Amino acid sequence: MIKYALACEQAHEFESWFPSSEAFETQRERGFVTCPLCNSSKVEKQIMAPSIARTDKVPAAQPEAQAMAVLSDREREIRAALRALREHVMKNAENVGKDFVEEARKMHYGEAEERSIYGEADLEEARSLLEEGIDVLPIPHVPDDRN
Repeated sequence: MIKYALACEQAHEFESWFPSSEAFETQRERGFVTCPLCNSSKVEKQIMAPSIARTDKVPAAQPEAQAMAVLSDREREIRAALRALREHVMKNAENVGKDFVEEARKMHYGEAEERSIYGEADLEEARSLLEEGIDVLPIPHVPDDRN
């Protein structure tokens, strides 16, 4: 896991964890990395001091300590709300997977029955749907409280 210091175009600063630098880039390109304050997807990495483990202080038999973050009450509230939204959608909507864009258009243009759906779309596909007047919303993955 990699923790990045991030900032949006409005200079709101925040941090987030990613499985790898490639995962960060992929998620950012798809518009899934957004500012928790203004929801902007124009997010860039900030300069961070590297975390270097001191081997002279940690005995070889002990595992290396992992960096941790303490969330503010507001951040915990946002995380809980996002988790509740995701759970609600998954319980009450149909997963159409990779057919999401096609199915959303069919419903919008009256070619399919309107219903709640969720699935996969990249950033360009989502923008295209929004330009056509089709309301879509990215559903972020939220780590559980143990992460």
